[in-house]
Amino acid sequence: MKIVMIGSGNLATQLSLALKDAGKEIVQVYSRTEAHAQELAEQLGCDCTAAIEAIRKDADVYVFSVKDDALSGLIAAVCSARPEALFLHTAGSVAMDVFKGYASRYGVLYPMQTFSKHRRVSFREIPCFVEASGEAELAVVRELAESISEHVVDCDSEKRKKMHLAAVLACNLTNHCYRLAERVLEREQIDFGLFLPLIEETARKVKTMSPKDAQTGPMVRYDQSVMAMQMAMLPDERTREIYRLMAESIHEDYTAKD
Repeated sequence: MKIVMIGSGNLATQLSLALKDAGKEIVQVYSRTEAHAQELAEQLGCDCTAAIEAIRKDADVYVFSVKDDALSGLIAAVCSARPEALFLHTAGSVAMDVFKGYASRYGVLYPMQTFSKHRRVSFREIPCFVEASGEAELAVVRELAESISEHVVDCDSEKRKKMHLAAVLACNLTNHCYRLAERVLEREQIDFGLFLPLIEETARKVKTMSPKDAQTGPMVRYDQSVMAMQMAMLPDERTREIYRLMAESIHEDYTAKD
């Protein structure tokens, strides 16, 4: 099975490296930025190109792992010249039907994890959500996913969109809260690393407790004197508004009847 990777960003890099480690043959990397395509291709030991017209036409599978806004345009440019191939995308929030009208064999392989280009992760533990246009196509997508992950789940586009939304809330928004905390600490020249045990214990708790039950702090108690003092220490109105909205949401959730 010959695979062409369309994209060279965070997810494209980690997914293609995991597939290579699983013995899959990545034959080419396409990226609109030649240096990025070359960087990943060197790690994979394969060809690369920054020209759409130079994308190989003899591969069995084409994996699109690009920004959501760029996906439909690339699909239109790539798929029609390769009618027998299987086309996959890796996006959480894009429906599988984005391929309709451009390909007859298509699907989705969505690994639910946060990725950075130069930080390797263990794919064996990462849930991979799969979907395809037919049973034959789904068998191929499953085989690819199972070669890298022990947690492969069939999931349609609507459920996957909800999964992606929940992932954004659980990961990206949480990480931004880390950044807001880091900004407060930077003003006092306090090492953010001192907070890693707190962050790690917060993550460990939700392995055995509901996030609702694990919530602590002044927002649960709605300790208005503490919250007013803390908001006054925040550096700008936007951050104060984030704090205020989060405080209200936490308290309302904590006091709501299930």
